Amino acid sequence: MSKNEDIETRLFPEDGRTPNNPSLPLVVMRRTAAVSAQDPAVWFEDTFTSHGWSGTWRWTVYPYHHFHSTNHEVLGVFRGDAILMLGGEHGAEFKVSAGDVIILPAGTGHMRVHCSDDFQVVGAYPGGREPDLLLPGTTTAAVRERVAGVPLPHQDPVHGGRGVLLDLWKSG
Repeated sequence: MSKNEDIETRLFPEDGRTPNNPSLPLVVMRRTAAVSAQDPAVWFEDTFTSHGWSGTWRWTVYPYHHFHSTNHEVLGVFRGDAILMLGGEHGAEFKVSAGDVIILPAGTGHMRVHCSDDFQVVGAYPGGREPDLLLPGTTTAAVRERVAGVPLPHQDPVHGGRGVLLDLWKSG
């Protein structure tokens, strides 16, 4: 864990349109990557993959509310900064910057509200599972069951077997 890393968690209840996750908190790790070192995008890709989070991609965060019912997601900010709305339409805004990591439990709504022109993230998913993409208002009993049935990851995407995510999500 980085000496300068701060960790923020938030549990979001279902809001009537987005399921969020009733038992697993959102985790934001601040200043996780040394973005001035090597290529930070490669650092995130290599780190996530080495801890069992695969399907990496580079891009941004969609500018509309959405969530995934079939998998958890990690986002590593490798360039720029943004304000993200996390927790659905009634969630909370989070300012994120290069070096930050956002771990979204299955069902957690998220969207980009505003960003710098150079804002980019690396995304990945645990266990080789493919994510779906659902919009608010599509929450049904089947969606809630899928969210509840997503298995816990075996490792923290940044710190592996010794990471804080395992402690935060172990009783989920």
